[in-house]
Amino acid sequence: MSKKISMNDIARELNISITTISFILNGKAKEMRISDKLSQRVLDYVKEKNYNPNTVGQSLRTGKSRIIGLVVEDIADVFFASVARLIEEKAYKKGYKIIYCSTENNTKKTIELIRMLRGRNVDGYIVTPPKDIEHEVSSLLSEGLPTVLFDRYFPQLKTNYVGIDNYNGAKTAIEHLAKQQYKHIAFVTLDSGQTQMADRLRGYQAAIDDAGLIPHLLEVEFSAKPQKLVQQIIDYLTQNKNIDAILFATNYLALRGFEALQQKQLVIGEQIGVVAFDDHAFFKVFNPPISAVAQPMKELSEHLIETLFKNLNAKGDQQITPVEIILKPELIIRQSSSKKL
Repeated sequence: MSKKISMNDIARELNISITTISFILNGKAKEMRISDKLSQRVLDYVKEKNYNPNTVGQSLRTGKSRIIGLVVEDIADVFFASVARLIEEKAYKKGYKIIYCSTENNTKKTIELIRMLRGRNVDGYIVTPPKDIEHEVSSLLSEGLPTVLFDRYFPQLKTNYVGIDNYNGAKTAIEHLAKQQYKHIAFVTLDSGQTQMADRLRGYQAAIDDAGLIPHLLEVEFSAKPQKLVQQIIDYLTQNKNIDAILFATNYLALRGFEALQQKQLVIGEQIGVVAFDDHAFFKVFNPPISAVAQPMKELSEHLIETLFKNLNAKGDQQITPVEIILKPELIIRQSSSKKL
């Protein structure tokens, strides 16, 4: 078995200082004014020898792991998966890797995951926080660990936050349905206590009040199995036969809603209008295509990673003022919310 090559071996073989090699392997060649020729010579050699740096030792030496912790509700969810892919792409270009974690909106699990990431010495955190983890986020901030929240927030914490205008996103969707002559518009949302859901509910209520309509609200269990969600929606529609349009608070609630509407034999776009919060590739090809409040995924991911890197790149005791970036969602009107006949 061949001996594992070390940085000392590389330095001795190429007659280059360990410091220079470290700068090159850590992507700091240009910053330290190391020539492209020398950099390429080192990179070619480590590739030839299949050199893999000891990341733990590297982290101890530099104080940097070049790893970002991305903590989201569910990495399999279309919204979070799309944002994660864009973040990973941008982080990789800057020499960083991502560790993904799914919280399932579970407070205890989220705290355990954040503490696990701290044990791995990750450099920064991008988090969609469930309720009751304010103390854990405060701890990250008090230790000066770069942290950005997204999708939901804690009003009492002064920290970086990137999200969308959930209030006006929902309000615009209801205004559109009201303009299409729908009179009994329901809002199907989650009982999760999340701030983005609360903001969407406020937007729904404001638009309903402005239109002089009666609110129809169904809050389903966040942790319910898919078939239970379907049944909850079926039961609600059975008890409220006058519902003629629905705004679903998330795209996965909409998918469960489609099953419920199918079982109730209600034809979308004819017998009932539908708008979903968060677009989905499936919505374009559904029959009829589904109207949606779309989040600007690319812009969202760019602001997330740039905000985090601004904090990661802060020099010494430099204080970075936390920023709150609120992006505008777009209502994409398709046939599912066409004018009521």
